[in-house]
Amino acid sequence: MRVTLKLATSLDGRIATATGESRWITGEAARLEGHRLRAGHDAILVGVETVLKDDPELTARLPGRSVDQPLRVVLDSRLRTPATAKLAGENTLILTTVEPKPVGATQVRRVEAEDEDGRPAIPAVLKALKAAGADSVLIEGGGQVAAAFLRAGAVDRLEWFRAPILLGGEGRPCVAAFALAKLADAPKFRRLGVTPVGDDLWERYERS
Repeated sequence: MRVTLKLATSLDGRIATATGESRWITGEAARLEGHRLRAGHDAILVGVETVLKDDPELTARLPGRSVDQPLRVVLDSRLRTPATAKLAGENTLILTTVEPKPVGATQVRRVEAEDEDGRPAIPAVLKALKAAGADSVLIEGGGQVAAAFLRAGAVDRLEWFRAPILLGGEGRPCVAAFALAKLADAPKFRRLGVTPVGDDLWERYERS
């Protein structure tokens, strides 16, 4: 399973202001590259908080080109995804740690919990994605989901789009806390390249 974490942030690694405003931090050119990344993966994964706040479609949209749509995956430990969500449908998989119940036509599967808070265990998530036929997944948010995959050592690549703005310490971080005590334990990546996209920078890394 190839796991890619996509981040779209300010220079100081923020994905939203303190009030939650996030559209749009990066520009149109960076967002188009994000859609190309979606088209190159079998699945796109977000947490339920992203669904509740942004109601995304999570589709790959490329001008003048028809693409096979990746499986849309939601980590939803308490099964809060509404049946009216834009991504609810046959090409969506919800992974929960409670007793599954129907959410419209969406597939709902139960996976093992990581802790007493009921968060899905990342190895169980990857196993479920493999069972669904996905060999690659693009993680798109939010900070808690990014932290969970990094903490589990499951991220193979970073695709990081940085806008030339600063949001400050009260802004929402792209990676939530994961109790790192020593620098030696920090996830390590090797830079593959940096490309200007409009006013933004696209940084690419692989796990070292």
